[in-house]
Amino acid sequence: MTTERQVDVLVVGAGPAGLAAAARLAAAGAGLVEVLEREPEAGGVPRYCVHGGFGTWTRPLTGPAYAGLLVEAAARAGAVVRTGVTVLDWAGTPSGSGEVRCGSAAPRRGAGNCATSHDGAAVDTRHIAVLPAERLGLATVGVRGPETVTARAVVLATGAYERPRTARLIPGTRPAGVYTGGELQQAVHRYRQPIGGRAVVVGAEDVSYAAAETVRAAGAEVVAMLTDRPRAAVVRAVTDVTRAASVRALDAQLRSRVPLLTGTTVTEILGHGRLSGVRIRHLDGRTGVLSCDTVVFTGDFVAEDELARRARITLAHGPGTDRPGVFAVGGLPHPGRDARTAAREGVLAAGAVLEWLLSRP
Repeated sequence: MTTERQVDVLVVGAGPAGLAAAARLAAAGAGLVEVLEREPEAGGVPRYCVHGGFGTWTRPLTGPAYAGLLVEAAARAGAVVRTGVTVLDWAGTPSGSGEVRCGSAAPRRGAGNCATSHDGAAVDTRHIAVLPAERLGLATVGVRGPETVTARAVVLATGAYERPRTARLIPGTRPAGVYTGGELQQAVHRYRQPIGGRAVVVGAEDVSYAAAETVRAAGAEVVAMLTDRPRAAVVRAVTDVTRAASVRALDAQLRSRVPLLTGTTVTEILGHGRLSGVRIRHLDGRTGVLSCDTVVFTGDFVAEDELARRARITLAHGPGTDRPGVFAVGGLPHPGRDARTAAREGVLAAGAVLEWLLSRP
């Protein structure tokens, strides 16, 4: 039997963007703000990124510590974070009660708070209609069984994932030892699984160097990093994030003496049972085989846009979409966003959601 519930704002995804948006909305008095996360824990990818680079130079943080701060901030603001809940599909826009409520108190009209909109202007939240005549619905399943949750506004913070070997159309056998960067992080830091002894990292950007660090943390050797680009994707260090990327790149190339092969692609996976190597091709046509028992495909992020595609929702440049009341933040509209940038976008998106709520009768 499917139960039905109503909330005021529903956030899909408990990564940095979703948690930051939920915390801002709940603190601004947007009513009952609920976050749904299919993983058993909230916090997103940073939960198993034990390397640094998530804080500042004065307050360095690892990924798990940063994720913990985001979860704590959302809970402290009054948002409800539910884990182990999968959103299956949209459930139409059934009629609501038309009741008006502000904040987490009982239904009322009048006094409330002031928030800041996405453009920095003050937003008066005293008359946010959180139970309008029409609501957005999502079909979910979790420990409570199947549910239909309806909301005044929906924030899609479903994130992105690294393109796996199959999606990169790399032929060959299907041996053990083939990972994406995220799979490697989880295998090593979350599940404490052993990996091979010699790894090839495909990619030369920030997440690639983080993957190389994880390989070394697991006691394995990085025999090479390779990229099809003419040079490594390390930009001038103008922020904490890009500065950390530069430091990792220099560490990999100099202190750790990891060969960086530019203008090089993987053309075939080799090995039966366990990976034995990868066949590579250089831009000048030369080919060769790198002997390894682990290969990690990093970067090349793809938006987790199944929900948006099911409703034929078009993402805009900002947090808004072409469907009224639906917003998109973080890795969904911008695949590959770093965690801190995604969190900032979540805060800005909350301002746009507040303006939307205020604009409705």
